[in-house]
Amino acid sequence: MIRLPETYQNEMKELLKDEYDLYLRSFEEDRIYSLRINTSKISVRDFMKINPFHLTPVPWSDDGFYFEEEDRPAKHPYYYAGLYYLQEASAMYPAQALPIEEKDIVLDCCAAPGGKSLKLFNKLDQSGFLVSNDISESRARVLLRNLEIQGVTNACVMAEDITKITSFHDTFDKILIDAPCSGQGMFRKEKELIRSFEERGSEYYVPIQKNIIAAALDMLKQGGMLVYSTCTFSPKEDEEIIEYALNICPELKVLPLKKYEGFVSGVTKDTENCVRLYPHRIKGEGHFVALLQKGEKTSQAKETAPFKAVLPDEPFFKDLHIDLSGRKLVTRKDRLYLEPDAMPDLKGLRIMRSGLYLGEYRHDRFIPSQALASALRREEYDRILNFDPDDPRVIKYLKCETLDVKDKYANGTVLVCVDHFPLGFGDVSKGILKNRYPANYRYQ
Repeated sequence: MIRLPETYQNEMKELLKDEYDLYLRSFEEDRIYSLRINTSKISVRDFMKINPFHLTPVPWSDDGFYFEEEDRPAKHPYYYAGLYYLQEASAMYPAQALPIEEKDIVLDCCAAPGGKSLKLFNKLDQSGFLVSNDISESRARVLLRNLEIQGVTNACVMAEDITKITSFHDTFDKILIDAPCSGQGMFRKEKELIRSFEERGSEYYVPIQKNIIAAALDMLKQGGMLVYSTCTFSPKEDEEIIEYALNICPELKVLPLKKYEGFVSGVTKDTENCVRLYPHRIKGEGHFVALLQKGEKTSQAKETAPFKAVLPDEPFFKDLHIDLSGRKLVTRKDRLYLEPDAMPDLKGLRIMRSGLYLGEYRHDRFIPSQALASALRREEYDRILNFDPDDPRVIKYLKCETLDVKDKYANGTVLVCVDHFPLGFGDVSKGILKNRYPANYRYQ
């Protein structure tokens, strides 16, 4: 039996009362595995037609599924094609609960490793703009890699302390805060968090959470919506943070969230519309989620005519057919980026990547990027080298090996695909493919 700190046990007994023993028994249950379909690449319906796993739906996610341990989806080529993202089931709910509309400007405050940002991108459906932030530069790099594998385009990844940014006042239509917390809801899944809780406890995180939500409310437009979530049970980090937000922003209101079977309400009168997810009540770990709205929506600003980028006159771009409306081409140190015109001012911020990185010039030749490969659809590039999932050359390609493709394609730069879903680029000459798959993405 797992050893829980005595102070934590006392808090949970007070919180759960007669359900406390059921909560303790949940620690003896098998680990739960789940994934989310990347609907920017494939619909749920179409994925189920090629699905190689044992999937059952996550009730509170329109694209989330449980899988069996033996499925090992991280070893399948579809994972490297970005068709799905491995995400804990309860963690799917915060981004699911945030109502995203077309052309919204959205901020994910504490975004690493990227699962919630991907869902926000899916809901934007190629419109608007997403700012994904993490205060840690190392975590922001992981975030960037995960979003690029998933083919995210209209977004920027930055590494900033959200509480110190002053340039985003009244900027965002929607904001997601998955706040740093004591992690009580993940004790069953990640037992090392228990030691961290013993060292810090809830008191360490409360000031951080208050500062983040106060900064986010300043960045939120009038009428905008904000989801605040944690993976902890402490009312100090959950309901009391919402009550703090209501006190500093009198026009703020707590909107009702849909309650699925096993969900319970917040524990105070002001937070009855919030939801708590407990591992003994649902098939998932612990979470707290609140949906807030800042006043009433004002009239929209008049839209200006969008940009339309013009790609360079290079041989590679003659085979490329992507929608350039509402985008502009930006060059930075021989690197090309495609950026939406509907993005906020990012000047002076620590930006890891903004927009879609197309590639770079080396020795007067354009080299397309892995980010571009991941973002493409089969119809957007003419020269496709496609493999079936069980072709051994797929794994060889993902291991960055040279391939014999004499049976497949003629000379030139090709987009290597599995089941017509892009994996990356390669150069074919005399039936041999020179691999351009990045070494740091290599199949493990």
